[in-house]
Amino acid sequence: MAIYITDECINCGACEPECPNNAIYEGGFEWAMIDGTGVQGKYTLEDGKSVDVEAKQIPIEDDYYYIVPDKCTECKGFHEEPQCAAVCPVDCCVPDPDRVETEDELLQRKERLHL
Repeated sequence: MAIYITDECINCGACEPECPNNAIYEGGFEWAMIDGTGVQGKYTLEDGKSVDVEAKQIPIEDDYYYIVPDKCTECKGFHEEPQCAAVCPVDCCVPDPDRVETEDELLQRKERLHL
């Protein structure tokens, strides 16, 4: 399952540089699939929408840091545990029960993101 950041986030930013997929953004900031990945051209998001990888997308959250689920691999293929959760001082980086994914699915996403 993807990790998400709860509204208990204190906006310390400790998680952002730890993400190997550049999936974490400061609240209110736009994101793009190309940020920190090797993807090129078009990319199909989990909702079926195809986007240009360089196109800026609207922020998922305005008030605190957020994780783009389409870029989150729970650090599979990089680390033993999600690094955002490991460094979060308030334990607000938690598994998203609405996005249950297998290890194979997460590793496949990692491969798509880092060609």
